[in-house]
Amino acid sequence: MNKTTQIILGLFTGVILLAGAFSGGFIVGHLMPAAGGLPIIDDFNVIPGLQNPTAEQQASTPDNVEALFAPFWEAWNLVHEQFVTQPVDDVVLMQGAIRGMMEALGDDHTMYMAPEQYEMETSSLRGSYEGIGAYVDTDGEYLTIISPIEGSPADQAGLQPGDKIIALDGEDMTGVPPEDVRLKVLGQEGTQVTLTIAREGESEPLEFTITRAEIVIHSAEGKMLEDGIGYVDINTFGEQTTFELRQTLDELMAQNPRGLIVDLRNNPGGYLITAVDVSSEFIDDGVILIEQYGNGKRDVYESNGKGRATEIPIVVLINEGSASASEILAGALQDYGRATLVGVQSYGKGSVQNIVPLSGEQGAARLTIAKWLTPNERHIDGVGLAPDVLVEMTLEDFEAGLDPQLDAAVETLLAMLNNTPIPTSMPTSIPEATPVVP
Repeated sequence: MNKTTQIILGLFTGVILLAGAFSGGFIVGHLMPAAGGLPIIDDFNVIPGLQNPTAEQQASTPDNVEALFAPFWEAWNLVHEQFVTQPVDDVVLMQGAIRGMMEALGDDHTMYMAPEQYEMETSSLRGSYEGIGAYVDTDGEYLTIISPIEGSPADQAGLQPGDKIIALDGEDMTGVPPEDVRLKVLGQEGTQVTLTIAREGESEPLEFTITRAEIVIHSAEGKMLEDGIGYVDINTFGEQTTFELRQTLDELMAQNPRGLIVDLRNNPGGYLITAVDVSSEFIDDGVILIEQYGNGKRDVYESNGKGRATEIPIVVLINEGSASASEILAGALQDYGRATLVGVQSYGKGSVQNIVPLSGEQGAARLTIAKWLTPNERHIDGVGLAPDVLVEMTLEDFEAGLDPQLDAAVETLLAMLNNTPIPTSMPTSIPEATPVVP
């Protein structure tokens, strides 16, 4: 992997126990002068004036920003000299300073990634990570299981959709941000974690002790459905996705499918170059996306050609969890009229980030460097892609093992193949649907 890895990172609606997160906080304090001089009276305690930067600190600061950084060194010295709990951890202070600088930019996708967070984010795109193996929701009061991954430790332990993690290794998780809980659940292969679960219908909490394992996630898989329809599920755009997709398409195309359904639901994105390679499997020629920088410069990415499925009719499934690289693929297919989109409005992640590892294995800086546009120069950031056929999927559908969106995709594709009209919306629940794990 290059030192500077160009990546498009999406946000999970339901994330696997592996993705990074945003961190934030607040500081409550008193207004204090920037430099030494008069003492400060605060809560009836006399606080000495601050110490100016040392000669060594000044020498380590570039001349052109020496005056600018004087308050930073003053604050640094103040912490080391007056904070009540000593010694302080300089590494934690350094990481906090970088984190604060990134947050000050006011961009949700620009952040400091601590070493463990950086490792987890990049491992997810490599196709494996260490944890219990479950899709989770971090939006509620507690970390909630969406679905265990089949065959994973979470699955074998008996975790179920809707389970809420209310305690971890005996520690109450009430009030703890679900994202922080998710990071605690992750851990080295072979180690154990005890989850206390609140489950609907159970009067008392349930306890599960689970041994973490390496979880291998296939980013592209497929199968044949009825009526000669091929189904391709792409759940991320990582290092192995192009290879796995080509294998999947080779197997499916050998069976002479009449059409393909490409499922991008809950796919948060991944590498930009993977999005181009994957799109090239379905688009034989032309622009895939346009990258637009703040200075007006543009980079144009075109199809690689020689794709395996550039002629076959396609329906693409999208939902509110389809983001970033998923939207590159879906947007290009929609612009060229290569596919009909079925589902609900996509997330709307139209920006590109660079992840740059920092020296000393101290994590990475993630910076938004550009916006991207579809081949027809549509800006989708904060807007998303509108489906051609609107079909919602409710929690009740999921809990009942129904998938009206997939059913609608099949009906849409059959209508395309039979040259019959395609409705712009369909019922939210259709009997005898095929269950699908998000």
